[in-house]
Amino acid sequence: METLGATDIRYRTFGGGGPKIVLLHGGMQTSRNFTRLALALATTFTVYVPDRRGRGRSGPVGDDYGVRTEIDDLRAVLDQTGAGNVFGLSSGAVIALQAALFLPIQQLALYEPPLPHGDFNPVAWRPRFEKEMAAGRTAAAFVTTVKGTGDLRFAPRVLLTPLVRLGMQLDARDNRPADYTPFGKLVPTMRQDATVVAESAGPLTRFAAVEAETLLLGGERSPAYLKGVLNGLEPVLPHVRRVTLSGVGHLAADNRGKPELVAAELRKFFR
Repeated sequence: METLGATDIRYRTFGGGGPKIVLLHGGMQTSRNFTRLALALATTFTVYVPDRRGRGRSGPVGDDYGVRTEIDDLRAVLDQTGAGNVFGLSSGAVIALQAALFLPIQQLALYEPPLPHGDFNPVAWRPRFEKEMAAGRTAAAFVTTVKGTGDLRFAPRVLLTPLVRLGMQLDARDNRPADYTPFGKLVPTMRQDATVVAESAGPLTRFAAVEAETLLLGGERSPAYLKGVLNGLEPVLPHVRRVTLSGVGHLAADNRGKPELVAAELRKFFR
């Protein structure tokens, strides 16, 4: 674990040779969620996995947070490590894509950025989430985000909420490493992800200015609106190819998914 700059952005390093890659996690995650993916890539690449601010061992969110804050943090990681290649998952992919408009990213791999597109509002859940958080109903707030982002849409809240509450209690009691962030403490960070997504609204055609070679990744089982975003980006990005992974959904790159499938495509791409 290394510390970076005044904002105290910390990152993990895996491997020690080959091209340098930064892996940028999404919502309800820290750098630990990419451990399996990073290890799968570390035999060929040098991999850096930052904790986005407000998560893991990085510093607090701070004032005036927005997508430009995240871009500046990524800029600092790229400057410090000398990396020119970036992979982002979900809101991490939104940040990476926005950053590619400003930073000298050479190769860019995006796994299902939840950009506002078409008739679907990917952050319509936020007002209810904020009310539940203000009332101390963290489990209910998490259920709101899960249902609002397309997962478990048809599962009844009356069953999900007590299960999530129990899971949070058990997770907080377990004997975890010092740098482990309990599940319940990650729920409030979803407002940062919502901010990143909301501030990224606009026509997808603006990303025609992205010069980086780009890989669009998605899961066969992912929500339809995420596939729609990839459909919208594919004809816009000037140097792009797309891969759909069979049998997986939105969190394939996470430790709990099938990160080896994602790593296999990233090895082909980041040569």
